[in-house]
Amino acid sequence: MNNSYLLLKSIHIFGVILLLGNIIVTAWWKFMADKTKNPSIIAFAQRQVILTDFVFTAPGALIAILAGDYMAYSSMADTWNIQWLTWGRGLFIASGIIWITVLIPTQIKQSRIARSFNSATVIPDEYWKLSKRWNIFGALAVVLPLINIYWMVFKPV
Repeated sequence: MNNSYLLLKSIHIFGVILLLGNIIVTAWWKFMADKTKNPSIIAFAQRQVILTDFVFTAPGALIAILAGDYMAYSSMADTWNIQWLTWGRGLFIASGIIWITVLIPTQIKQSRIARSFNSATVIPDEYWKLSKRWNIFGALAVVLPLINIYWMVFKPV
């Protein structure tokens, strides 16, 4: 293996760490903030969910995609016919579709609702319905890239 491949692999792993680390930790502290039922804590957490997606999740995903695809295309032919790579890409794409079509719009709606929260606010049912949706689809969007680790590490035939 040459040094440029190892550098790309390191960059790819860094992107995956940013992506997975942020989605797991963000899900945890948003879930814990919601559990408090404290409007101020929930409003703060909701703002941070949006911010950390832009600061960590999106760049991590972009870095992982760019470095991973560059490695694949520079060292393999016909990458869409390699089973482990196709499964890995498919899981990554499925997770991305969930983020783009369900999670991000849900987060934005929750954030808009939470902007009006103060310590005396009664949290509306709409927020809790959106939170339930976010938890369900968020869990799926986390599990898919975790399964992806298997395909990327073991590369089964």
